[in-house]
Formats: sequence, structure tokens, C-alpha cells
Amino acid sequence: MSQLDVQSYIQGKWIDPGQGARPIANAVTGAAFAQAGNDDIDFQGMLSFGRTQGGAKLREMTFHQRAKMLKNIALYLNAHKQRLYDVSFATGATQNDHLFDIDGGIGTLFVFASKGRRELPDSDILIDGDIEQFGKTGAFVGQHVYTSLRGVAVHINAFNFPVWGMLEKLAPSLLAGVPSVVKPATATCYVTELCVRLMLESGFLPNGALQLVTGGLGNTLDLLTCQDMVTFTGSADTAKLLRATPNIVENSIRFTAEQDSLNASILGPDATEDSPEFDLFIKEIIREMTVKAGQKCTAVRRIFVPQDRQVPVIQALKAQLRKITIGDPKTEGVKMGPLVSNMQKNDVLAKAALIGQEADRVFGDPSNFDVIGADRTQGAFVPPMLFHCPFPDTADIIHTTEAFGPVSTVMGYRDLDHAIELANKGQGSLVASVFTYDPAVARQMVLGAAAFHGRLYFNNRDSAKESTGHGAPMPHMIHGGPGRAGGGEEMGGIRGVKHFMQRTALQASPDLLSGITGSWAPTGSHKISAPHPFTQKFDALYLGQTLVTKTRQVSLEDIEHFAHFTGDTFYAHMDAEAAKRNPFFPDRVAHGYLLLSFAAGLFVDPNEGPVLANTGLDNLRFMKPMVAGDILGVTLTVKSKKSRNDDYGEVRWHVRLNNQDDDTVAEYELLTMVAR
Repeated sequence: MSQLDVQSYIQGKWIDPGQGARPIANAVTGAAFAQAGNDDIDFQGMLSFGRTQGGAKLREMTFHQRAKMLKNIALYLNAHKQRLYDVSFATGATQNDHLFDIDGGIGTLFVFASKGRRELPDSDILIDGDIEQFGKTGAFVGQHVYTSLRGVAVHINAFNFPVWGMLEKLAPSLLAGVPSVVKPATATCYVTELCVRLMLESGFLPNGALQLVTGGLGNTLDLLTCQDMVTFTGSADTAKLLRATPNIVENSIRFTAEQDSLNASILGPDATEDSPEFDLFIKEIIREMTVKAGQKCTAVRRIFVPQDRQVPVIQALKAQLRKITIGDPKTEGVKMGPLVSNMQKNDVLAKAALIGQEADRVFGDPSNFDVIGADRTQGAFVPPMLFHCPFPDTADIIHTTEAFGPVSTVMGYRDLDHAIELANKGQGSLVASVFTYDPAVARQMVLGAAAFHGRLYFNNRDSAKESTGHGAPMPHMIHGGPGRAGGGEEMGGIRGVKHFMQRTALQASPDLLSGITGSWAPTGSHKISAPHPFTQKFDALYLGQTLVTKTRQVSLEDIEHFAHFTGDTFYAHMDAEAAKRNPFFPDRVAHGYLLLSFAAGLFVDPNEGPVLANTGLDNLRFMKPMVAGDILGVTLTVKSKKSRNDDYGEVRWHVRLNNQDDDTVAEYELLTMVAR
């Protein structure tokens, strides 16, 4: 079999391995079958190409266009994922592991594509928070905005997830309009290379938006500027080394790390042996120990159970671990493949030996276990290893050493405070899971342990069918953790997109601010519309376009009719004396929803036209009550526009209700779909 040359993709060209190429072994056989790396890459040219070519083209696109790009790439990968499955077996991954890595990565693209369309504007500027008014008249205001960084995101990824590890960083950076350089771990970079080829084949990526280095990064970190950033996933030692790069320190270059994590799973004190929570706990521990052969940054390393349930937990875990078949992941019936390399195997065995100094191994002898369809001595095979530590309070190694494989340790706790104390001994973790049916237990865990964990995952009989699992970071939620876990955050929906953007405070007149952000400021100019704005199509409407309606007097008959018609006979509407005793009302007052209905009657154009539907209202506030005899008027203004598709868009209107003294009675934002 000929050796596979894993290429890099730099400045729009594929580059063969060269000086400094390293061999890559098949995890199942231990035999070298590929090589990757080239020390002669022009890293300065690579960064410049990303900034000037890829960055410029991405910034020409709106968030919606980038989201559509992500969706199209995801669809293409989904249609060709079998090719990724086929090559991933050499990493030691089983078919179920492929689903976690490959399908999980593609799913992450879909999530960011969807969120980009639903939660971001069809613009290249993202507004952050409300307008701040500095003076009485609002002639000078402030607004925070996000804009794309003008550099390159360098993604340094770990070996365990060659697809998902890349895509979960690539999705938010591309959505933010920032080009990326991907540097996968050499051991599995051939899978990442194929995924990059597929993305380029799709034809949806602008030239320069994505570059790939399958080998060392050379002096790349020394060439970065304040507009670039680094995301890292891997060991704490490597993160410490990279973070201390003088150029990164001197130029305050953004650096986020996701690293070692002694994740915990806790069986709640209420979860007895015959409870559904006990069974769920055992099931998830087995899954976390064996999926990807335990090579997951979120895998359970420490298992905390009530002291009187240590024996039944260990017995239940051993019974399930005996069912785990180990071998060539292509062989039918194999549930766990090898580790990624013999180097990793040696590291895990060394770490397990250290753990053995403080705990007893109760399952999994690395010198005597069966392997199906492969040579145990040649491949990177280890068995699941379960330990029991009888003295967790005085233990040190167990709370500080991560064996990055199918290794976990059971420990007993006295009460919930003790469990929290033990979990926090990890000094910062990506995730801790708690299996309980008691809300009080869950709340106490949050108050005691949340500060030490990036994610707390609770599961019980009610959530089991839909729960995503202890070890599955969801793109909607942040992934990262404090302290030992690296102190960073990734994903988290649109929060992850903002990591690749700069937040800037703008201060200007309302009209200038509206011109910048594409959102009308309430203290800005009103441009009175001659034609009724409801008669104009989406593209003809403009910011600040305003309709000032005729007025309507509110009568006592209106109030009483609305009360009886709707059934809302609250005393403030029906009893004058009771209303006057209320500190908020001068007399019988009109229903707030009556005023909203009257307002609609004043500003709605009744004829068939471009307005297709009213889809809701936001930020409703009632400021001043109206009594019988008061006169209602409405000012309707185009606040912002958001394209939905080629047929229609969403128009957000600012609606102000006022009385005869021009006091504001109520304000809200009306959402309508308007034809293009």
C-alpha cells in the first residue's frame, strides 16, 4: 500500500509534505501509512492572503449571506459524509464515534447557519444592547456595536475530533466574517484534510476564507497582530507554552484555550438503587468512558456517589463494562476501538499507573484483555479501566491528573456539600453532571459548583428521552471552563460569533447613529410619510419613515364595553373609588390592551397591500394611564428592516401612543412581514 501524502492548503494551493514531514500511524495496526508537514510554508504569505483575500470577501457579505454559505457547506458535507466515515476508521473511531465527530460537526454548522439567519441582522454590523441617552433631549446618544476583526483566526485543534473540533470553531468565525487557518493535530490530520477538500469542492467558500496547515505552524504566532486571534484545544502544558509566546503577550492577541479537565459526574443523594436516576447515571458513565475510547475533553474522569452506594455503583459499572467489546472498529460487534496512537496509549497507561497510587483498579487489566480483529500488541488498544479511591479528601493525583482515555475513578461523599467540595477539587472543569430528581439538590449544586464549571448538566427521568448527554457540548451553549479547563469559551450560539468581533462604543447624534447601525433611534428625526407606509413594499420603506395618525377620544362606554366583551373586569376599570385608592390610577382607567387595539385601528391601512402579517410585538411598556375623555394619538416609525427571503422581509416599527398633552402613554415595537 502506497503512503498517503497529507497536504496543506495555503494561498489557494495544495502543498505536498516536505522538509520536517512526520509519519502518521494507523491506530488499529500501529503501522505508518501517511505523512504530513512542511517546514518551508510561507507563513507570512499565508496570513497576508487570509487577511487581504479571504477577510475582504467575507466582510463584503452580510451575516445572512454568511449563514447561507454555512448552510450550503453543511448540506454538501452531509451528502458526502460517508467518505469521512471511511477514512476515520484509521483513527480508531467506531461508527458510533463517527456520528459524534462527523455528524456532530455538520450539525454545528447547521445550528450556526440557522441562528445567523434568525438572530443576526441582514447587515455587517451587530448592535449590542440598547441606546444610551446622555442628555435630556437625546440629541447625543451612545450605542455599542460589533464589527468583524480585520485579521485571521488561527485554530489549533486536538487529535480526538478532527471534524467537529474544526467545524465548531470555523462556524462562528466565518459567520463573524473572519477568515481561518486550521491546524489539526498531526495524528488525525488526514481526516481534517479530506473535510477541507470537501468544503472547497462545494464551491461556497470565498478564496482565502479557509487555509489548512497539516504539520507545524512554524513562526505563525510570531507574525500575528492585534486583529488576529488564536483558539487552542489540547493539553494544559501546550496551552501554557503557546499563551506565553512573547508576540501574543506584547500585542494582547486574543487567545482562548480549551484544555485538560477533570470532569465529574455526581449521583444525587436522592437517587437510590431502584430509581430511574441510578440507571441513567450508570448508562451515561459507561458511554462517557467508551465513546471515542474515552478520548473526549468532556469525558467523565471522576465519579462521585453517596458513600453507602459505592459498592452497588461499582458492581453496576463492572457489569456493563464487561459487555464492551474492543477491537478493529470496522469489525462487526466492536463497541470500542483503540486510542489514536501508541504514543497516546503509553501516556494513558502511565497516567493510570499514577492514579493507581491513590486508588484500586477494580476493572480493566491493561496486560490481559481481548481484542477482536486486530493485534493487541501492535495497535493502540487499552481496556476500560475503573478505579475506586477510598480516601478522596486526601487524594491529589486523582484530582490533578487526566488519563485521556477510558479511565475513571469512583469516590464516595458524605453529603452534598462534600460532593461539591470534591467536584471543585478539579480546579476548573468543562462540565459536571448531576443525576437527581430533587430541585433543591440541583439548586445547591449550582450555587456551590457553577463557579468551577463551564457547564452543569442535570438529568433525570423527566429529561432522559431528550437529554443530549454529559459529554456532548451543544453549539447553542458555551463550551469551555475556568482554571484547569483553560479559562475560555467557545460556541454558545451568537456569543461564539462575538468572540471573533470587536465591540466598540459609538457616540453620535441619533441620525448619524441610525445611518451607521441601520436601526432608527427614537430621539432621531421623523420623516413624515405622504403615502401610508403600509401601502409601500419592503424595499421602498426607509428608516425614520413616520406616520402620525388621527386621534380618538376614549369614552367610559368604550372602557365598559371592552371590560364586558373580554371578561377583564379588573376593579381599576370598573370601580372609580377603588381605582382612586390605587397609587397608580387617578380614576377608572382604560385597559392597556384596549389602547393597543385603538392604536391599531388608527394606524392600520385596511386595504390589501404589501403588509402580509403581524408577527408580534416586543418591549411593550405602559407609561401613563388614560381615563375617559382623554384623547389618543399614535406615531408609527420604521425602526429597522430585516430581509427574510426574496419574497418578503421583516419590518420593525416603533409605536408611540400619546395623549392630548403629548405625554407618552405606551411604547412598543411592532413586527410585520412585508412583501418585497
